[in-house]
Amino acid sequence: MNMSNPNFRRRDFLRGSLVAAAMVPFGGALASCATGGGGGEEPAPQTGGGEVSAENPFGVAEGSTVDAVIFNGGYGVDYVEFAAGVMGAGPTGVTPEVSPSTAIATELQPRFAGGNPPDLIDNSGAQQIGFNTILDQLEDLTDVIDAPNYEGTTIRDTLYEGVLAPGTFGDKLAAINYVLTVYGVWYSSSLFEENGWSVPTTWDEALELGAQAKEQGKYLFVWGREAATYYQTMAIESAIMQGGDEVRLALENLEPDCWSKQAVQDVFAKMEQAVSEGYFAPGGAGTQFTVAQAQWSNEQLALLYPSGAWIENEMKDQTAEGFEMMGFPGLVVDPATAQMADALHSTAGEPYIVPSQAANVAGGKELLRAMLSQEAATNFAQQKLAPTIVQGTVPEDGFGSTALVSQTQMLANASSVFTYNFVSTYGMNQDQLVVWNSFLDGSIDAAQLTSDLQGITDAVREDDSVEKIEVS
Repeated sequence: MNMSNPNFRRRDFLRGSLVAAAMVPFGGALASCATGGGGGEEPAPQTGGGEVSAENPFGVAEGSTVDAVIFNGGYGVDYVEFAAGVMGAGPTGVTPEVSPSTAIATELQPRFAGGNPPDLIDNSGAQQIGFNTILDQLEDLTDVIDAPNYEGTTIRDTLYEGVLAPGTFGDKLAAINYVLTVYGVWYSSSLFEENGWSVPTTWDEALELGAQAKEQGKYLFVWGREAATYYQTMAIESAIMQGGDEVRLALENLEPDCWSKQAVQDVFAKMEQAVSEGYFAPGGAGTQFTVAQAQWSNEQLALLYPSGAWIENEMKDQTAEGFEMMGFPGLVVDPATAQMADALHSTAGEPYIVPSQAANVAGGKELLRAMLSQEAATNFAQQKLAPTIVQGTVPEDGFGSTALVSQTQMLANASSVFTYNFVSTYGMNQDQLVVWNSFLDGSIDAAQLTSDLQGITDAVREDDSVEKIEVS
Protein backbone atom coordinates (compact mmCIF):
# COMPACT_ATOMS: atom_id res chain seq x y z
CA MET A 1 0.00 0.00 0.00
CA ASN A 2 1.34 3.43 -0.93
CA MET A 3 0.90 5.43 2.24
CA SER A 4 2.23 8.55 0.55
CA ASN A 5 -0.97 8.73 -1.47
CA PRO A 6 -3.02 11.57 0.10
CA ASN A 7 -6.11 9.40 -0.14
CA PHE A 8 -4.64 6.98 2.39
CA ARG A 9 -4.17 7.99 5.98
CA ARG A 10 -2.93 5.83 8.83
CA ARG A 11 -5.55 5.84 11.57
CA ASP A 12 -4.45 7.11 14.98
CA PHE A 13 -6.65 5.38 17.53
CA LEU A 14 -7.19 6.37 21.12
CA ARG A 15 -7.59 3.57 23.63
CA GLY A 16 -11.26 3.10 24.48
CA SER A 17 -12.47 5.35 21.67
CA LEU A 18 -14.80 3.93 19.07
CA VAL A 19 -13.21 5.44 16.00
CA ALA A 20 -10.03 7.11 14.94
CA ALA A 21 -9.14 10.61 15.90
CA ALA A 22 -8.38 11.08 12.21
CA MET A 23 -11.31 9.94 10.11
CA VAL A 24 -10.75 10.78 6.47
CA PRO A 25 -12.93 8.92 3.99
CA PHE A 26 -10.96 7.36 1.16
CA GLY A 27 -11.15 9.51 -1.91
CA GLY A 28 -10.82 13.03 -0.61
CA ALA A 29 -12.90 15.95 -1.82
CA LEU A 30 -15.26 16.38 -4.70
CA ALA A 31 -13.57 18.47 -7.34
CA SER A 32 -16.53 20.36 -8.74
CA CYS A 33 -19.93 21.48 -7.59
CA ALA A 34 -23.03 20.01 -9.17
CA THR A 35 -26.15 22.04 -9.69
CA GLY A 36 -29.66 20.87 -10.17
CA GLY A 37 -32.90 22.14 -11.61
CA GLY A 38 -35.79 23.72 -9.80
CA GLY A 39 -35.83 26.62 -7.41
CA GLY A 40 -35.70 30.01 -9.03
CA GLU A 41 -37.34 31.81 -6.11
CA GLU A 42 -35.52 33.94 -3.57
CA PRO A 43 -33.98 31.80 -0.82
CA ALA A 44 -35.70 31.69 2.54
CA PRO A 45 -34.35 34.07 5.19
CA GLN A 46 -31.54 32.77 7.36
CA THR A 47 -33.48 33.39 10.57
CA GLY A 48 -36.97 32.39 11.50
CA GLY A 49 -38.03 35.67 13.01
CA GLY A 50 -36.81 34.97 16.53
CA GLU A 51 -34.08 36.72 18.47
CA VAL A 52 -30.61 35.37 17.67
CA SER A 53 -28.57 34.37 20.70
CA ALA A 54 -26.10 31.69 21.83
CA GLU A 55 -29.08 29.57 22.88
CA ASN A 56 -30.94 30.34 19.64
CA PRO A 57 -28.19 30.79 17.03
CA PHE A 58 -30.51 30.59 14.02
CA GLY A 59 -33.22 32.83 15.39
CA VAL A 60 -36.00 30.27 15.50
CA ALA A 61 -39.35 31.92 16.14
CA GLU A 62 -40.99 31.22 19.49
CA GLY A 63 -43.82 28.71 19.11
CA SER A 64 -43.01 27.81 15.49
CA THR A 65 -43.31 24.31 14.01
CA VAL A 66 -40.58 22.26 12.37
CA ASP A 67 -41.56 19.83 9.61
CA ALA A 68 -39.07 16.93 9.58
CA VAL A 69 -39.35 13.96 7.20
CA ILE A 70 -37.09 11.11 8.24
CA PHE A 71 -36.23 7.93 6.35
CA ASN A 72 -37.79 5.06 8.28
CA GLY A 73 -35.16 2.41 7.70
CA GLY A 74 -32.81 0.45 9.90
CA TYR A 75 -32.57 3.22 12.49
CA GLY A 76 -36.26 4.12 12.61
CA VAL A 77 -37.29 7.68 13.47
CA ASP A 78 -37.52 7.62 17.27
CA TYR A 79 -33.99 8.99 17.64
CA VAL A 80 -35.11 12.17 15.87
CA GLU A 81 -38.20 12.25 18.08
CA PHE A 82 -35.86 12.05 21.08
CA ALA A 83 -33.83 15.00 19.73
CA ALA A 84 -37.11 16.83 19.10
CA GLY A 85 -37.87 16.41 22.79
CA VAL A 86 -34.46 17.81 23.68
CA MET A 87 -35.12 20.74 21.35
CA GLY A 88 -38.64 21.30 22.61
CA ALA A 89 -37.36 21.68 26.15
CA GLY A 90 -35.17 24.57 25.05
CA PRO A 91 -35.88 28.30 25.25
CA THR A 92 -37.43 28.60 21.78
CA GLY A 93 -40.56 26.58 22.58
CA VAL A 94 -40.58 25.04 19.11
CA THR A 95 -42.79 22.09 18.18
CA PRO A 96 -41.02 19.61 15.85
CA GLU A 97 -43.28 17.31 13.85
CA VAL A 98 -41.42 14.16 12.79
CA SER A 99 -42.88 12.16 9.89
CA PRO A 100 -41.50 8.78 8.76
CA SER A 101 -41.00 7.91 5.10
CA THR A 102 -39.76 4.88 3.20
CA ALA A 103 -39.95 6.63 -0.18
CA ILE A 104 -38.10 9.91 0.14
CA ALA A 105 -37.87 10.73 -3.58
CA THR A 106 -41.44 9.74 -4.41
CA GLU A 107 -42.91 11.73 -1.55
CA LEU A 108 -40.63 14.77 -1.50
CA GLN A 109 -39.66 15.54 -5.09
CA PRO A 110 -43.16 16.98 -5.73
CA ARG A 111 -42.74 19.16 -2.65
CA PHE A 112 -39.39 20.45 -3.93
CA ALA A 113 -41.01 21.17 -7.29
CA GLY A 114 -43.90 22.94 -5.55
CA GLY A 115 -41.61 25.12 -3.45
CA ASN A 116 -42.80 23.68 -0.11
CA PRO A 117 -40.20 21.10 0.98
CA PRO A 118 -39.89 20.04 4.63
CA ASP A 119 -37.61 21.93 6.98
CA LEU A 120 -35.34 18.93 7.65
CA ILE A 121 -34.94 15.73 5.62
CA ASP A 122 -33.03 12.51 6.14
CA ASN A 123 -32.27 11.95 2.45
CA SER A 124 -31.60 8.24 2.69
CA GLY A 125 -32.87 4.83 1.60
CA ALA A 126 -33.39 3.15 -1.74
CA GLN A 127 -35.38 6.17 -2.93
CA GLN A 128 -32.85 8.78 -1.92
CA ILE A 129 -33.04 11.97 -3.99
CA GLY A 130 -29.90 12.35 -6.12
CA PHE A 131 -27.89 15.25 -4.75
CA ASN A 132 -27.02 16.39 -8.25
CA THR A 133 -30.70 17.24 -8.82
CA ILE A 134 -31.30 19.39 -5.72
CA LEU A 135 -27.92 20.77 -4.71
CA ASP A 136 -28.76 24.38 -5.57
CA GLN A 137 -31.95 24.09 -3.50
CA LEU A 138 -30.17 23.19 -0.27
CA GLU A 139 -28.82 25.32 2.56
CA ASP A 140 -25.10 25.41 3.27
CA LEU A 141 -24.93 23.90 6.75
CA THR A 142 -21.60 25.39 7.78
CA ASP A 143 -23.43 27.65 10.23
CA VAL A 144 -24.78 24.54 11.98
CA ILE A 145 -21.37 23.06 12.73
CA ASP A 146 -20.04 26.49 13.70
CA ALA A 147 -22.86 26.90 16.25
CA PRO A 148 -22.54 25.86 19.90
CA ASN A 149 -24.08 22.54 20.82
CA TYR A 150 -26.56 22.23 23.69
CA GLU A 151 -23.66 21.71 26.08
CA GLY A 152 -21.98 24.95 24.97
CA THR A 153 -19.16 23.53 22.81
CA THR A 154 -18.79 24.43 19.14
CA ILE A 155 -20.26 21.51 17.22
CA ARG A 156 -17.35 21.37 14.78
CA ASP A 157 -15.01 20.61 17.71
CA THR A 158 -17.10 17.63 18.83
CA LEU A 159 -17.07 15.75 15.51
CA TYR A 160 -14.71 13.06 14.28
CA GLU A 161 -12.34 14.41 11.68
CA GLY A 162 -13.35 13.88 8.05
CA VAL A 163 -17.02 13.08 8.65
CA LEU A 164 -18.20 16.21 6.83
CA ALA A 165 -16.53 15.18 3.56
CA PRO A 166 -19.37 12.95 2.24
CA GLY A 167 -21.83 15.87 2.44
CA THR A 168 -19.48 18.46 0.95
CA PHE A 169 -19.95 19.29 -2.74
CA GLY A 170 -17.33 21.71 -3.98
CA ASP A 171 -17.19 24.30 -1.19
CA LYS A 172 -20.76 23.71 -0.01
CA LEU A 173 -21.65 21.63 3.04
CA ALA A 174 -24.99 20.53 1.64
CA ALA A 175 -25.58 17.61 4.02
CA ILE A 176 -24.53 16.55 7.49
CA ASN A 177 -24.28 12.78 7.58
CA TYR A 178 -25.31 11.83 11.11
CA VAL A 179 -24.26 8.20 11.55
CA LEU A 180 -20.72 6.89 11.40
CA THR A 181 -21.38 3.78 9.36
CA VAL A 182 -19.10 0.76 9.23
CA TYR A 183 -19.81 -1.57 6.30
CA GLY A 184 -18.91 -5.23 6.49
CA VAL A 185 -20.02 -8.83 6.25
CA TRP A 186 -21.90 -9.94 9.36
CA TYR A 187 -22.14 -13.36 10.97
CA SER A 188 -23.04 -15.20 14.17
CA SER A 189 -19.83 -15.75 16.11
CA SER A 190 -21.58 -18.33 18.29
CA LEU A 191 -22.71 -20.32 15.23
CA PHE A 192 -19.19 -20.22 13.77
CA GLU A 193 -17.66 -21.31 17.06
CA GLU A 194 -20.20 -24.12 17.45
CA ASN A 195 -19.30 -25.51 14.01
CA GLY A 196 -15.57 -24.79 14.10
CA TRP A 197 -15.82 -22.47 11.09
CA SER A 198 -13.20 -19.83 10.39
CA VAL A 199 -14.16 -16.34 9.27
CA PRO A 200 -13.21 -16.07 5.57
CA THR A 201 -10.92 -13.35 4.29
CA THR A 202 -10.86 -14.39 0.61
CA TRP A 203 -13.55 -15.37 -1.88
CA ASP A 204 -12.12 -18.88 -2.18
CA GLU A 205 -12.39 -19.33 1.58
CA ALA A 206 -15.96 -18.06 1.43
CA LEU A 207 -16.81 -20.55 -1.32
CA GLU A 208 -15.34 -23.36 0.77
CA LEU A 209 -17.51 -22.18 3.66
CA GLY A 210 -20.50 -22.24 1.31
CA ALA A 211 -19.86 -25.91 0.57
CA GLN A 212 -19.70 -26.67 4.29
CA ALA A 213 -22.93 -24.76 4.87
CA LYS A 214 -24.65 -26.69 2.10
CA GLU A 215 -23.74 -29.97 3.80
CA GLN A 216 -25.79 -28.77 6.79
CA GLY A 217 -28.74 -27.60 4.73
CA LYS A 218 -27.71 -23.98 5.04
CA TYR A 219 -26.63 -21.32 2.56
CA LEU A 220 -23.71 -18.92 2.42
CA PHE A 221 -25.81 -15.85 1.63
CA VAL A 222 -29.42 -14.68 1.59
CA TRP A 223 -30.97 -11.56 0.03
CA GLY A 224 -34.25 -9.69 -0.34
CA ARG A 225 -35.50 -7.78 -3.35
CA GLU A 226 -35.21 -4.24 -1.90
CA ALA A 227 -31.67 -4.90 -0.67
CA ALA A 228 -30.18 -6.82 -3.59
CA THR A 229 -27.70 -3.97 -4.11
CA TYR A 230 -26.16 -4.76 -0.72
CA TYR A 231 -24.28 -7.33 -2.81
CA GLN A 232 -23.21 -4.59 -5.20
CA THR A 233 -21.79 -2.76 -2.20
CA MET A 234 -19.99 -5.93 -1.17
CA ALA A 235 -18.64 -6.42 -4.70
CA ILE A 236 -17.39 -2.85 -4.96
CA GLU A 237 -15.73 -3.13 -1.55
CA SER A 238 -13.98 -6.31 -2.64
CA ALA A 239 -12.88 -4.80 -5.94
CA ILE A 240 -11.46 -1.69 -4.25
CA MET A 241 -9.68 -3.79 -1.63
CA GLN A 242 -8.20 -5.81 -4.48
CA GLY A 243 -7.54 -3.15 -7.11
CA GLY A 244 -7.17 0.01 -5.04
CA ASP A 245 -7.86 3.64 -5.87
CA GLU A 246 -7.92 3.04 -9.62
CA VAL A 247 -11.12 1.01 -9.28
CA ARG A 248 -12.83 3.51 -7.00
CA LEU A 249 -12.06 6.51 -9.20
CA ALA A 250 -13.19 4.73 -12.37
CA LEU A 251 -16.60 4.05 -10.82
CA GLU A 252 -16.92 7.44 -9.15
CA ASN A 253 -16.17 9.28 -12.38
CA LEU A 254 -18.47 7.08 -14.50
CA GLU A 255 -15.67 6.03 -16.81
CA PRO A 256 -16.41 3.93 -19.92
CA ASP A 257 -15.84 0.25 -19.13
CA CYS A 258 -15.41 0.98 -15.41
CA TRP A 259 -17.36 -2.19 -14.58
CA SER A 260 -14.92 -4.17 -16.76
CA LYS A 261 -11.93 -3.38 -14.55
CA GLN A 262 -10.11 -6.64 -13.84
CA ALA A 263 -10.60 -6.39 -10.09
CA VAL A 264 -14.36 -5.94 -10.57
CA GLN A 265 -14.56 -8.82 -13.02
CA ASP A 266 -12.64 -11.15 -10.71
CA VAL A 267 -15.12 -10.44 -7.92
CA PHE A 268 -18.11 -10.89 -10.24
CA ALA A 269 -16.72 -14.25 -11.32
CA LYS A 270 -16.51 -15.46 -7.72
CA MET A 271 -20.03 -14.26 -7.02
CA GLU A 272 -21.30 -15.97 -10.16
CA GLN A 273 -19.71 -19.18 -8.90
CA ALA A 274 -21.50 -18.79 -5.57
CA VAL A 275 -24.81 -18.34 -7.39
CA SER A 276 -24.28 -21.27 -9.75
CA GLU A 277 -23.26 -23.60 -6.91
CA GLY A 278 -26.41 -22.80 -4.97
CA TYR A 279 -24.81 -20.89 -2.12
CA PHE A 280 -27.48 -18.16 -2.22
CA ALA A 281 -30.80 -19.02 -0.61
CA PRO A 282 -33.39 -19.22 -3.42
CA GLY A 283 -36.33 -16.85 -3.87
CA GLY A 284 -34.67 -13.63 -2.77
CA ALA A 285 -36.04 -11.60 -5.67
CA GLY A 286 -39.55 -12.35 -4.40
CA THR A 287 -38.81 -11.91 -0.70
CA GLN A 288 -39.18 -8.70 1.29
CA PHE A 289 -35.72 -7.76 2.51
CA THR A 290 -36.33 -7.84 6.28
CA VAL A 291 -37.95 -11.27 5.86
CA ALA A 292 -34.81 -12.42 4.07
CA GLN A 293 -32.61 -10.88 6.74
CA ALA A 294 -34.57 -12.75 9.41
CA GLN A 295 -33.74 -15.98 7.58
CA TRP A 296 -30.14 -15.12 8.41
CA SER A 297 -30.44 -13.53 11.86
CA ASN A 298 -33.29 -15.56 13.34
CA GLU A 299 -33.54 -18.84 11.43
CA GLN A 300 -29.79 -18.92 10.73
CA LEU A 301 -30.51 -20.32 7.29
CA ALA A 302 -27.51 -18.45 5.87
CA LEU A 303 -24.08 -17.81 7.35
CA LEU A 304 -23.13 -14.37 6.02
CA TYR A 305 -24.90 -11.10 5.27
CA PRO A 306 -23.32 -7.92 3.85
CA SER A 307 -24.69 -4.68 5.27
CA GLY A 308 -23.93 -1.48 7.04
CA ALA A 309 -23.77 -1.61 10.82
CA TRP A 310 -27.45 -0.66 11.04
CA ILE A 311 -28.24 -4.36 10.57
CA GLU A 312 -28.12 -5.16 14.30
CA ASN A 313 -30.68 -2.54 15.23
CA GLU A 314 -32.83 -3.25 12.20
CA MET A 315 -33.12 -6.92 13.15
CA LYS A 316 -32.95 -6.66 16.94
CA ASP A 317 -36.47 -8.12 17.32
CA GLN A 318 -35.74 -10.91 14.84
CA THR A 319 -32.36 -12.20 15.95
CA ALA A 320 -31.82 -15.60 17.56
CA GLU A 321 -30.92 -15.59 21.23
CA GLY A 322 -27.18 -15.86 21.74
CA PHE A 323 -26.48 -14.91 18.10
CA GLU A 324 -23.46 -12.75 19.04
CA MET A 325 -23.37 -10.71 15.84
CA MET A 326 -19.94 -9.69 14.58
CA GLY A 327 -18.51 -8.45 11.29
CA PHE A 328 -15.44 -8.42 9.06
CA PRO A 329 -14.45 -5.85 6.40
CA GLY A 330 -14.87 -7.87 3.20
CA LEU A 331 -13.32 -10.45 0.91
CA VAL A 332 -10.39 -10.15 -1.49
CA VAL A 333 -9.76 -12.39 -4.48
CA ASP A 334 -5.99 -12.72 -4.14
CA PRO A 335 -4.36 -11.50 -0.92
CA ALA A 336 -0.92 -11.68 -2.52
CA THR A 337 -1.80 -8.94 -5.02
CA ALA A 338 -4.51 -7.03 -3.14
CA GLN A 339 -3.59 -3.36 -2.88
CA MET A 340 -5.82 -2.64 0.13
CA ALA A 341 -6.43 -5.96 1.86
CA ASP A 342 -6.51 -4.29 5.29
CA ALA A 343 -8.77 -1.39 4.30
CA LEU A 344 -12.32 -0.83 5.53
CA HIS A 345 -15.39 0.72 3.95
CA SER A 346 -16.58 3.27 6.49
CA THR A 347 -18.14 6.67 6.14
CA ALA A 348 -20.63 9.03 7.64
CA GLY A 349 -24.14 8.16 6.47
CA GLU A 350 -27.79 9.23 6.85
CA PRO A 351 -27.42 12.62 5.09
CA TYR A 352 -29.52 15.37 6.67
CA ILE A 353 -30.42 18.34 4.49
CA VAL A 354 -32.26 21.64 4.98
CA PRO A 355 -34.00 22.96 1.84
CA SER A 356 -33.61 26.70 1.26
CA GLN A 357 -37.28 27.00 0.30
CA ALA A 358 -38.49 25.38 3.52
CA ALA A 359 -40.98 27.35 5.58
CA ASN A 360 -38.79 27.17 8.70
CA VAL A 361 -35.15 26.94 7.66
CA ALA A 362 -34.02 28.09 11.08
CA GLY A 363 -36.14 25.42 12.72
CA GLY A 364 -34.69 22.69 10.53
CA LYS A 365 -31.18 23.75 11.48
CA GLU A 366 -32.14 23.92 15.16
CA LEU A 367 -33.48 20.36 15.15
CA LEU A 368 -30.24 19.23 13.52
CA ARG A 369 -28.32 21.09 16.25
CA ALA A 370 -30.33 19.20 18.86
CA MET A 371 -29.46 15.90 17.18
CA LEU A 372 -25.77 16.83 17.45
CA SER A 373 -25.97 17.38 21.21
CA GLN A 374 -24.15 14.94 23.48
CA GLU A 375 -27.47 13.86 24.98
CA ALA A 376 -29.11 13.01 21.66
CA ALA A 377 -26.00 11.45 20.14
CA THR A 378 -25.45 9.22 23.18
CA ASN A 379 -29.10 8.17 23.07
CA PHE A 380 -28.69 7.18 19.42
CA ALA A 381 -25.57 5.11 20.08
CA GLN A 382 -27.18 3.32 23.01
CA GLN A 383 -30.54 2.69 21.36
CA LYS A 384 -29.34 1.97 17.80
CA LEU A 385 -26.03 0.31 18.69
CA ALA A 386 -24.14 2.43 16.17
CA PRO A 387 -22.04 5.57 16.63
CA THR A 388 -22.90 9.03 15.38
CA ILE A 389 -20.35 11.52 14.10
CA VAL A 390 -20.22 13.03 17.61
CA GLN A 391 -17.23 11.90 19.65
CA GLY A 392 -17.27 10.44 23.14
CA THR A 393 -20.68 8.78 23.16
CA VAL A 394 -19.83 5.03 23.15
CA PRO A 395 -18.23 3.11 26.06
CA GLU A 396 -15.66 0.37 25.56
CA ASP A 397 -18.22 -2.38 26.15
CA GLY A 398 -20.41 -1.05 23.34
CA PHE A 399 -23.45 -1.00 25.65
CA GLY A 400 -23.22 -4.79 25.68
CA SER A 401 -23.39 -5.12 21.87
CA THR A 402 -20.97 -7.58 20.23
CA ALA A 403 -21.65 -5.91 16.87
CA LEU A 404 -20.74 -2.48 18.21
CA VAL A 405 -17.55 -3.85 19.78
CA SER A 406 -16.85 -5.54 16.44
CA GLN A 407 -17.10 -2.17 14.70
CA THR A 408 -14.50 -0.85 17.11
CA GLN A 409 -12.21 -3.74 16.26
CA MET A 410 -12.66 -3.34 12.51
CA LEU A 411 -11.87 0.37 12.73
CA ALA A 412 -8.87 -0.27 14.95
CA ASN A 413 -7.46 -2.91 12.60
CA ALA A 414 -7.97 -0.92 9.39
CA SER A 415 -4.85 0.54 7.82
CA SER A 416 -7.08 2.95 5.91
CA VAL A 417 -10.73 3.63 5.20
CA PHE A 418 -12.50 4.32 1.92
CA THR A 419 -15.91 5.18 0.61
CA TYR A 420 -17.63 6.00 -2.67
CA ASN A 421 -20.68 8.09 -3.50
CA PHE A 422 -21.58 7.70 -7.20
CA VAL A 423 -24.65 5.54 -6.56
CA SER A 424 -26.31 8.10 -4.30
CA THR A 425 -24.94 11.11 -6.18
CA TYR A 426 -26.73 10.09 -9.37
CA GLY A 427 -29.66 8.19 -7.87
CA MET A 428 -28.74 4.87 -9.53
CA ASN A 429 -29.93 2.43 -6.89
CA GLN A 430 -33.44 1.81 -8.22
CA ASP A 431 -32.17 0.78 -11.67
CA GLN A 432 -29.34 -1.27 -10.21
CA LEU A 433 -31.74 -3.20 -7.95
CA VAL A 434 -33.39 -4.76 -11.00
CA VAL A 435 -30.07 -5.94 -12.38
CA TRP A 436 -28.78 -7.37 -9.11
CA ASN A 437 -31.98 -9.27 -8.36
CA SER A 438 -31.67 -10.90 -11.77
CA PHE A 439 -28.03 -11.79 -11.18
CA LEU A 440 -28.51 -13.21 -7.71
CA ASP A 441 -31.41 -15.42 -8.79
CA GLY A 442 -29.35 -16.77 -11.71
CA SER A 443 -31.40 -15.18 -14.50
CA ILE A 444 -28.34 -13.37 -15.89
CA ASP A 445 -24.62 -14.14 -15.74
CA ALA A 446 -21.67 -11.94 -14.80
CA ALA A 447 -21.21 -10.76 -18.38
CA GLN A 448 -24.80 -9.51 -18.56
CA LEU A 449 -24.49 -8.01 -15.08
CA THR A 450 -21.47 -6.06 -16.29
CA SER A 451 -23.22 -4.92 -19.45
CA ASP A 452 -26.36 -3.80 -17.62
CA LEU A 453 -24.48 -1.90 -14.92
CA GLN A 454 -22.32 -0.23 -17.54
CA GLY A 455 -25.44 0.75 -19.44
CA ILE A 456 -26.84 2.48 -16.36
CA THR A 457 -23.52 4.26 -15.82
CA ASP A 458 -23.16 5.27 -19.46
CA ALA A 459 -26.69 6.68 -19.55
CA VAL A 460 -25.86 9.03 -16.68
CA ARG A 461 -22.50 9.99 -18.15
CA GLU A 462 -23.94 10.76 -21.58
CA ASP A 463 -26.95 12.69 -20.28
CA ASP A 464 -26.01 16.35 -20.71
CA SER A 465 -28.86 17.41 -18.43
CA VAL A 466 -27.14 15.69 -15.49
CA GLU A 467 -24.42 17.75 -13.86
CA LYS A 468 -21.38 15.58 -13.19
CA ILE A 469 -19.26 15.65 -10.07
CA GLU A 470 -15.59 14.92 -10.70
CA VAL A 471 -13.93 13.00 -7.88
CA SER A 472 -10.18 13.20 -7.39
